Amino acid sequence: MVTQERPDYGIDAPGVVRNLAVIGTALLAVAASSLCHLIPRVVGGSGSSGEGVRLSVVSSSLFPGIALLATACWMYFGSKHGKTAERDKLIGKVQWKGDERVLDVGCGRGLILIGAALKLTTGSAVGVDIWQAEDLSGNRADVPLKNAALEGVASRVTVQTADMRKLPFPDNTFDVVLSRAAVHNLYASADREAAIREIARVLRPGGRAVITDIRHHREYIKTFQEAGCHEIRLLDSKVTSALCAILTMGSLRPNTTLAVKTG
Repeated sequence: MVTQERPDYGIDAPGVVRNLAVIGTALLAVAASSLCHLIPRVVGGSGSSGEGVRLSVVSSSLFPGIALLATACWMYFGSKHGKTAERDKLIGKVQWKGDERVLDVGCGRGLILIGAALKLTTGSAVGVDIWQAEDLSGNRADVPLKNAALEGVASRVTVQTADMRKLPFPDNTFDVVLSRAAVHNLYASADREAAIREIARVLRPGGRAVITDIRHHREYIKTFQEAGCHEIRLLDSKVTSALCAILTMGSLRPNTTLAVKTG
């Protein structure tokens, strides 16, 4: 029996997943060692009376270890098995006619790029990336083309190596610009602003940009407004975003920004 090859969209932030797994496993090993009396169960205290702060080794290592390991598992299995559902959700935020010219900014292994191509008939989709392996495992320019062939949309897909801060396209080129979890990888606010301005520049009047990211949406909205996109809104639940921010101590505040370029 021949098994048909399936598209592989990689693991997001593989270094982060690895570090979470290693640290979480190490903490669980410390907790297990303490429970087996291989290391002390309590540390701290001072003097003959044992005064001072005393810390339980088990409780201080077991629960953080479980949390870190669970996060690593969630990120890994989410990347391996949850990506297509997330893709369909993002692609579903656009009303497609089939003849659009589409740009995917930070296309990686082609997840969103190919999702858009599946909605096209006479249109075309181009993806740009600088192929950083720390952002996505196996991030190379040939991979999205291979995945596009496996999904049957190779004729509608092209890729280019390009920096989102300086897109190699004329003004008013695209009907739709998409981006998933890419712009935040620019760590300086000036660089993120440059990327959003470039996205607005290459949009045609009436064109739509849909940016799903894990933070910085207020920045994106402000820059889009300054760049001539005056119809802007967040598409996902603000409550869910705020809850995620609380649970991650402000590190993650996911949402989706929709911006429409006015004439």
